[in-house]
Amino acid sequence: MGRLFWKFFLCIFLAQLAATVGIGGAVWLKNRNQQSQQVSLDTSPPAEMAINAAASTLEFGGVKALHRMLENMERHRVYAVDEQGHEILGRMVNPQMLQESRARLKDQVRRAVRQVGGDDGKRYLLFLPSGERERGLDDNRQLLANLGGGTQMAMKAASVLQDSLDDRRDDRRDNFKRNDERGARPPQNQMPGRPPGLDGNNNAGNAAAPGAQGGPGAPGTMPALDGAQNNDNRAPFPGPGPDGASPMPGMMGPGGMPDGRDMNGDRPWGPRFQPLGPWVPIAAATLASLLFSVLLAWYFSRPIRALREAFDAAANGDLSPRFADATGKAGNELNDLGRDFDIMTARLRNLIDGQTRLLHDVSHELRSPLARLQAAIGLAHQSPEKINASLERIERESVRMDKLVGELLTLARLEAGAIKASQEQIAMADLLEQIADDARYEAASQQRTVVQEGEADVQVIGQSDLLGRAIENVVRNAIKHSPEGGEVQLQVRSLPEASQLVIRVLDRGPGVAPSDLETIFQPFFRSSNAGTEGHGLGLAIAQHVIEAHGGSIKATNRAGGGLCVEMILPVKR
Repeated sequence: MGRLFWKFFLCIFLAQLAATVGIGGAVWLKNRNQQSQQVSLDTSPPAEMAINAAASTLEFGGVKALHRMLENMERHRVYAVDEQGHEILGRMVNPQMLQESRARLKDQVRRAVRQVGGDDGKRYLLFLPSGERERGLDDNRQLLANLGGGTQMAMKAASVLQDSLDDRRDDRRDNFKRNDERGARPPQNQMPGRPPGLDGNNNAGNAAAPGAQGGPGAPGTMPALDGAQNNDNRAPFPGPGPDGASPMPGMMGPGGMPDGRDMNGDRPWGPRFQPLGPWVPIAAATLASLLFSVLLAWYFSRPIRALREAFDAAANGDLSPRFADATGKAGNELNDLGRDFDIMTARLRNLIDGQTRLLHDVSHELRSPLARLQAAIGLAHQSPEKINASLERIERESVRMDKLVGELLTLARLEAGAIKASQEQIAMADLLEQIADDARYEAASQQRTVVQEGEADVQVIGQSDLLGRAIENVVRNAIKHSPEGGEVQLQVRSLPEASQLVIRVLDRGPGVAPSDLETIFQPFFRSSNAGTEGHGLGLAIAQHVIEAHGGSIKATNRAGGGLCVEMILPVKR
């Protein structure tokens, strides 16, 4: 891992850590502010059952029974607040909690708050704060075993009559009347509409309950309210029956269901899972930030490392493509930068190879005339009578060398871009006519003919001497390779719709191999079919000049033999 990797890693990790701390802190402060300003009540089914039990206890057993019930409750300890704001157990009550509880009295669907009148003439507001639920209610049977009969009756009524005790009171009165008509009249000292045992004298209720050992009483009577009163030995409700049997049929178990499960089908109430501490998400976020920082730092540093290796290789003279092979697929700017570097090194490699090849070819081309010059000078020294022939030979070779050097300079300037076509208007009809006249004169001395076909009264923007030299090189090359008595055709055609001028030079020479059709435009190229002398620079110069004028050049073999060189130039509109 280099320094660049660690720089990327630290920057990314610190940025992620700062973002995590900032966002997490903002969310934490917001939640803390909401928790400090909002007092929520417990509206779960267990809370409703506890509130219904407290309401039934207050309604049927009175304030003292409710006080005893709440004192013995370890969990789900319901708050009972009178109209003056005093809680029955003397606990402090938040005013916001009271306000929210009074507002929830209108909710008829989820009866999480009840208001019941007591035997002291006051109306009590019953509710359960959400904080009380965390302590849960493990087992109601232990609580009921410690409570009086009035509380047992209250829990029984809360289990069976949870929806609306006020509405069910009339139903019980009707049941009492029907039972009385059947012959099982309740005791006279029992208050109408109230369960037996709540009017202060339990003797009547016990007298009407012949099954004192736990069996059911006479039809139409209610069970005794307090098994501890009047020597009533019946087992307290809702404990298990004999031999560990389940509670009586139809009665709720400790979880609110007959089998002891809660309303959701789970086992007795209580916290289902322990909340995670604040350090667990912090540690998880830190580990995730570390992992992503390592991956991102590696992702960014890998192509840069490969690019550095490619630079080192190029500095040592190795210009082969390296970055593309090291990074694989494209898709980002770093990989594109590496591929651009490969393109640059490829062009440098081509230029260096071309310069090396050009130097080799120039050395080879200059060696032959220099050798002939030395031979002519030696012959002049040995045979003074042949000095005139030797001087003619020396002159001929010096002219050839001068021509070669001039072409090399022109080619070098064209490749380097030192010679640029000037922006002048060239009348192509006049230029082509002049080239054709010069070519006819040269071809006539070699028993060949030049024929011009077509005219083009168009203008091309460029430099006339360079463009004329390029076209002349192609025509002279065709004359040189044509057989004796052959014909060279100079065809000119204008394409107005495309604003182009097409110039074709055709000969009946030996042509070139198909594999050499692109290579003939390279410097010092000589086809294997060519049997003439030359330096191989004419077509190379022509290609550079035509392309400098915005055109193109290509070569194709003719069907009956020979070569066709086609040049296309843009014309002025």
